[in-house]
Amino acid sequence: MSSTRSFSLRRKILIGFVVALLATVAYLHFTGAAGTSGIPSEEMDWDGDGTVTEQEIMQAFYAVVVEKSSEGNRECRAYAWRTDNRPIRLDCKTTFQSEDSPE
Repeated sequence: MSSTRSFSLRRKILIGFVVALLATVAYLHFTGAAGTSGIPSEEMDWDGDGTVTEQEIMQAFYAVVVEKSSEGNRECRAYAWRTDNRPIRLDCKTTFQSEDSPE
């Protein structure tokens, strides 16, 4: 005789919540949300007033997208509003590899 156990309602709800949360994060990452691109919260000053509010941190997940590009040793991130693709700012940095570093 084989015994089969079904999940309790509480466990089914928890699994459903975790799956929905993972699907949401995957969707945000796929669509280029700035909040999932590794930007520190200190750099989420979208209105340029010098302070980062909780609203601006939330906007990084639903209202701001980032497009990453690289050319040679120059890496750029272009931030824009999701609704109309109006640019917010462009952050670029140049990285140098030392000759001793492994490839």
